[in-house]
Formats: sequence, structure tokens, C-alpha cells
Amino acid sequence: MYMRGRTVALLVVFAILFSSLTTAAAMGDGGLLSRVTGSSLLGSTSSTGDGLEGNLDKLKEAYGLIKGQYIGEVSDQKLIDGAIRGMVESLGDPYSAYMDKKTAKQFHTSMESSFQGIGAEVTMKKGKVTIVSPFKGSPAEKAGLRPEDQILKVNGKSLEGMDLNEAVSKIKGPKGSKAKLTVLRPGQNDLMKVTVVRDEIPIKTIHSDMMEGNIGRIEISQFSKDTSADFSKALKKLEKDGMQGLVIDVRGNPGGLLPSVLEIAEQLVPNEKLIMMTEDKAGQRMEYRSKLEGKKEYPIVVLTDKGSASASEILAAALKESGGYKVVGQNTFGKGTVQTAKDFEDGSNLKLTMAKWLTPEGNWIHKKGVQPDVKVEMPDYYRATPPQPDQALERDMTSPQVKNLQLVLEGLGYRPGRTDGYFDKKTETAVKAFQKANKLSVTGKVNEKTALKMQDEFVSLLRDAKSDLQLRAAIETLKKEMKK
Repeated sequence: MYMRGRTVALLVVFAILFSSLTTAAAMGDGGLLSRVTGSSLLGSTSSTGDGLEGNLDKLKEAYGLIKGQYIGEVSDQKLIDGAIRGMVESLGDPYSAYMDKKTAKQFHTSMESSFQGIGAEVTMKKGKVTIVSPFKGSPAEKAGLRPEDQILKVNGKSLEGMDLNEAVSKIKGPKGSKAKLTVLRPGQNDLMKVTVVRDEIPIKTIHSDMMEGNIGRIEISQFSKDTSADFSKALKKLEKDGMQGLVIDVRGNPGGLLPSVLEIAEQLVPNEKLIMMTEDKAGQRMEYRSKLEGKKEYPIVVLTDKGSASASEILAAALKESGGYKVVGQNTFGKGTVQTAKDFEDGSNLKLTMAKWLTPEGNWIHKKGVQPDVKVEMPDYYRATPPQPDQALERDMTSPQVKNLQLVLEGLGYRPGRTDGYFDKKTETAVKAFQKANKLSVTGKVNEKTALKMQDEFVSLLRDAKSDLQLRAAIETLKKEMKK
């Protein structure tokens, strides 16, 4: 069944969507909306004179004035789209959005097996386009973008005052083109310049491997149409290979389709216990339960970070509260609402927050997140942005880019001696050591070749299990559980 409302990828995605972090299910005539709310999408108009019927004359008058007296030309469709978009924006809900025919068509295209863009998930927070999470292995990740980064400008053009659709349209673009971003990172006063080369982003959502001590790991990058089936295959293979413990890694997973996460949770949450509940505007609740009889023979640990959102939080909370399993890492993003999408006959689309979801114990994690049982923060270099190819760095320079360079060098094992942003002799020596180790021209200057190589090495470092403090903590937590 074709599902609607996949999380908005910063399609920057060749085909951008509406807003981000959408945990949604199919609508249709009997979708989540009718099951959860017991009503139609449009609802009924008020009979008090304060609703739509009571204000039709005002709307008609405004429409007539614009069509008859506005000095410029404007189409009927543009006015209708603007009116609906204005109603949705007045809600102040970053997860509800209206897409006109063109944007909706682009959204449907984004449901294919790949898309072109920078590969990151975004949302709108306090009027700022904010990174939820870069996709694993994406240009955004390689360029050093992190959860909570705020994108202020694209190629010199400010995004201030734009809605999410407009902002994303400035970031999207064809493969090989550059998006030069001005970024503000929380906790830093200086703006960063980040250049991302857009690329083809394949959508592979499941990665699995067997680690030391027969501990299996399944990474879920997002919850899309085929994710649950791919998860089942990976889980069965690990079990067949003698897995003694399982790490489910949803770090950087911004969410996705509600049915997908439910199908995965049904395989893991023990004894047919609650996975989650939805609660509509009237306070009516619907429960979703596991189909697993009994309990897995091995312990499970869920690995989370600040980029784990929406459907990721549903899975983490279900395994924690109903399964008694440990959550390791950082507090999650905190998105506790459910959206349903409605296609109109003209091809436009309305995505609306219709319910909130609750954990098995009835907790609403919205703007709070799921708290880890074992809290593990990443080192300072994890928050660094590697040098950019178009920004040469050398001796005696002082800038935020130099500070990031020093943090990256520190993480890679080359000691710059300081991380305050001043490019001194020790920093130069560290750069030379890096260049020598990687068979580059030993100049002590960070040119394009050095910057690109440092980006590659830094991303490899971040993804190396041996240097992944959170993963190591998850493994140690599992080992303790395996001994019980």
C-alpha cells in the first residue's frame, strides 16, 4: 500500500516536501485520521456564525478586491493556494503544511529509491531552518553538518522569513552543484561557512553487521516503505549466525512512516505488550500492541542521539517501557505528534497534525524526548565541521574555521596544541603531520586537496566503531545484560 507523509528530507532533495519529521500513515477513507479521530479531514463548519459560513462574505469581499483592484496580475489558483497555506501556517505547527500541485508532485517523486540533494532532514524551529539529522554517508554528513545546526543563508541569500518549502527550494539542486551554506551551531557565537556538493542520495535504510562477542547491530537510518521488511531479513540473518545480543542504532534517524516502525516493534516488544498509543483532539485513545508472544532470547539495547526523532522515539520508548531494555546515548529530539496527509483532486496536498502519540506508560515526549538509561555524550571534536575545500587556511589566521580544523586534528590524533581558532606553529606542524601521513604535499597549509582528504578521514573516524564512544557503551551495557 502506498504510504503518505514520509519525513521531509531536506531535499534539498531534488523534490522537496512540506515540513519535516512526519510520522504518518496512509489516509484514504479509512486511514489513521478516521481511525484515530473518527471524523473526516475537513470536518464541519461552525453554525455559530464565527466559523467558515459566518465569514464567507468577508472572504468573498477580500477575493473580489484583490481580483478587481490589485494593480498586479494574480491567478485564481494562486489565491486559493495562498488562502489554504495561510490557514495552515496560522496554526504555528511546524509539522502541518500545505503543498500546491507542483510541490506535491515533487514530494511524490522523492518517494523513489533515490533523490538528488545534500542528504539531510530539516525542520523549522523558532523561525530557523534547523537540521534534524544528516543521512549517513551523505554530502551533508561529509561536510560536517550536525543535528540542531541552523541554516541561515544559501549561496548568500538569507532564508529569513521563508517557510520551510521556500527555504528548501533554495537548498535543493542537481547533482554536482554546490550549496554554500551559512550555518549557526548552538553553543557557538561565530557563523560557519559550509559548502556541500549535492549528489545522488540512495535510500537504503537498514545496515547490519555482527560485532565482537556475537553482538549484532542493526542501524535504521529512517522508516520508509521497505524498512520493516529489510529489518526482518537482517534480524533473521543475525539470529541464524548465533547473535547473543542486539544493538538497534537509531542515531540520526529522523523518523518516517508509522506503519513501518509498528511492524518493527511488533517483532521485538515482548508478550504482546503496548507499543504506543495515539490520542486525538477529543482525548480518545487507540492502542497499538506487539504481535510477539514471549520474549527474545537475547538482550537488546537501543542507541539514540539528538537526531533520533519521531518514529525512532516510538521504537526506543516501546522497547524501554514495555520491553525493559536499555536506551544508551543522548536524549532524543522530542517529536510526539502524528500527521496524516490528504491529496486533493487538483494534485495539491494537505498534511495536518491529527493526534499525539504516547509511550506505553502514557508519557508524551513532545519537546522532551526519550531519556537514555545510560547517558553518553560525544567528545568535542564530534561537533566540529571539517575544513571546506574553498577556504584555504594557513599560519597566523584566526577564525571559527581554524577552530574547527584544530578540533578535527585533535580527533584524528594530530595534536594542534590549542583549539581557540588561532593558526599557530603547532597547528601548522599538526597539519604537516596529517599531510605527510596521507601522502599529500607537506605545506602546512590547508588547501583543497588537504581539506577533502581531511573530510574523508574525519567521517571515517566518526563512523569507526572503535572510536564510537556511544556504541562502545552500548556494547558494554549489552555484555552486562548477557551475563544475567
